[in-house]
Amino acid sequence: MKYFKNLLIACSLLISSLVKAEEGMWLPQLLEKLNEKQMKSLGMRISAKDIYSINTGSLKDAIVSFGGFCTGEVISSKGLVLTNHHCGFDVIQDHSTLDHNYIRDGFWAMNNGQEIPHKGLFVTFIVRIEDVTKQAMSGVDSKMSEIERQSTIDKNINEVRKNVKKETYQDSFVRGFFEGNQYYLFVTETYRDIRLVGAPPSSIGNFGKDTDNWMWPRHTGDFSMFRIYAGRDNKPAEYSADNIPYTPKKSLSISLDGLAEGDFTMVFGFPGRTTEYLHSAAVEQIMTVNDPAKIAIRDKALAVIDGYMRKDEQIKIQYAAKYANISNSWKKWQGEILGLTRTEAINKKKRYEAEFQKRVDANPLWKAQYGSLLKELGMAYTEIKPYGYARDYYTEIISKIELFAIASQLNSLVAAYEKEGDKGYQQRLQVVKNTLQGLYGEYNPEVDKKLFEVLMEMYVKDQESKYISPQVMEMLVKEESVYPRWAAGVFEKSDFDDMNTTIARLDQPATDVVKYIKNSAVVALYSDLVKTYQTQTQSNLNEIQSRINKLQRTYMQAQMEVMKERKFYPDANSTLRVTYGNVKGYSGRDAVKFDHYTYLDGVMEKYKPGDYEFDIPEKLITLYRNKDFGQYGSKGKMSVCFIASNHTTGGNSGSPALDAYGNLVGLNFDRVWEGTMSDINYDPSLCRNIMVDIRYVLFIVDKYAGAGHLIKEMKLVHPKKK
Repeated sequence: MKYFKNLLIACSLLISSLVKAEEGMWLPQLLEKLNEKQMKSLGMRISAKDIYSINTGSLKDAIVSFGGFCTGEVISSKGLVLTNHHCGFDVIQDHSTLDHNYIRDGFWAMNNGQEIPHKGLFVTFIVRIEDVTKQAMSGVDSKMSEIERQSTIDKNINEVRKNVKKETYQDSFVRGFFEGNQYYLFVTETYRDIRLVGAPPSSIGNFGKDTDNWMWPRHTGDFSMFRIYAGRDNKPAEYSADNIPYTPKKSLSISLDGLAEGDFTMVFGFPGRTTEYLHSAAVEQIMTVNDPAKIAIRDKALAVIDGYMRKDEQIKIQYAAKYANISNSWKKWQGEILGLTRTEAINKKKRYEAEFQKRVDANPLWKAQYGSLLKELGMAYTEIKPYGYARDYYTEIISKIELFAIASQLNSLVAAYEKEGDKGYQQRLQVVKNTLQGLYGEYNPEVDKKLFEVLMEMYVKDQESKYISPQVMEMLVKEESVYPRWAAGVFEKSDFDDMNTTIARLDQPATDVVKYIKNSAVVALYSDLVKTYQTQTQSNLNEIQSRINKLQRTYMQAQMEVMKERKFYPDANSTLRVTYGNVKGYSGRDAVKFDHYTYLDGVMEKYKPGDYEFDIPEKLITLYRNKDFGQYGSKGKMSVCFIASNHTTGGNSGSPALDAYGNLVGLNFDRVWEGTMSDINYDPSLCRNIMVDIRYVLFIVDKYAGAGHLIKEMKLVHPKKK
């Protein structure tokens, strides 16, 4: 009986590894060794060297990190870059006014001269990736403290970067993988003259807005276009009117053939962060403590902002990006809890840990090294639980009240002055001015005052008293715990919410400015909030987290050693990755089966004239009624979005979806709500990424916007007609 039980467990593990063929965010330079065979079994028709090569142009040379927060891809020989509408939204918003509302109306440059430069925007290419684990870990031993270990690694990395072979216009960075058990060097090229070329109106680029966010079926044309400019030598250069469109090593060909269920797909991009190898206690805390706390705070913040946005067009423009950013994670966390619950993620982790512990206990060497590892991790997570909750309350609330952001910037001037006198003050001054001008451009004091009132009430009522600022409690006693009155008093006694007054004051002598800031009640309140957090929460949190980090690194090493039949991939850390799978639908809940494609018909079914989320332009309605889809439609229908089993996360926004031949077929922009837990627990039954069909993108550019000159830059192909 024992033999059959062990056989059942072994079979279960094997089946699990086979079912999760789609799971993983793989380093492109290792595909030939680890993944190529499996990728071809799923339908890929190109080689791993076509994806990543340092000697010849490959797909990696068409992929860029867009601004450091999204992914983009080069789609023409003239440096045209495609990314998501929501990735380009800050740029679109910054250049929008009431007279030229590019958020509402869209924007299209009909020639290079009309393309809009945007200061601070950049794209980064990966030139090559090298394993530098041996160099990075030189001199590191298990007896070191975490601080000593990291200091040694940092020194080693500095030496690696100092000695790396690269061109003068190139840069490099080193990133840790598998919890700091491996290290890779990335040589990069960054271009900083990036110009807005085109964006559809939000009624197309963000159709469905918050209601449809993270949901399937989806009908969103989530794309925008930019162009990379370079110096006359095609090398990176700061903005200049003399710069020319960049000529890439590789640009993506675009397929007009579409996809069928079961077709191979691959997503290439810069996923932000995942935590796939956590202890079960960590997952349980995410589900029951951290996510619910953050959701509750954002519930309140979104309700306040939405109420003002619906009443005032100017506030709608100012707060559109902030609202979207707050809402994005708020809804994602809800789906994460749902998915983790439905897939029994905690129990799966516990079964896996039981098998790990069983193997460790059966091996004397492993038992000596790892025997108590899981128990220690569980105890550490129990210890960190209250501090994690307090951290989330502090960071979520303080970051939503922009009066505190203003106070923080001004307080940094005081710190600079007290450390280095007038010299330090002057060095910091321009940074503060620039930051404040950007902040005030998207700021409304009435909205902020209401946020203060609502969120500070949560700060006080939803936490243990030891985590609450003493000054807050003193103020509330004076105001008899009437939060609206308290908020009104705070804002009335400060002029930090007035841009002109605050910026003008910064032109006064440093001594006067510093004195004024130090006497400010708002700065005093902000400082006490920070101090309370640092002493009551952060110091304890950091100490426990340091222990967890060390234990987690050991656990990661142990898993790779003990669970040898499993193929491990590193967690996402904003470095270039490849993920692959197949086009397929899924069952969202009992008796509900979702198809893999959506069409323009669905846009019309959702259409609500004048609605904030579901209105659409009249021209799009006319094109639909006339079935005027050009070469981009098929059988009288216009496809819009599709889903597949590619393992994606934040940072993959804007990533190209590629077909079996490496042609661009879609633009990744989201995940299905039930599968957002893929950052913690990828499950093939629910995890699907959402992509806008490239044919819908081209249809909007050509037939809707009349920007056919952009289509002429692209290479359109029909791979299925070969």
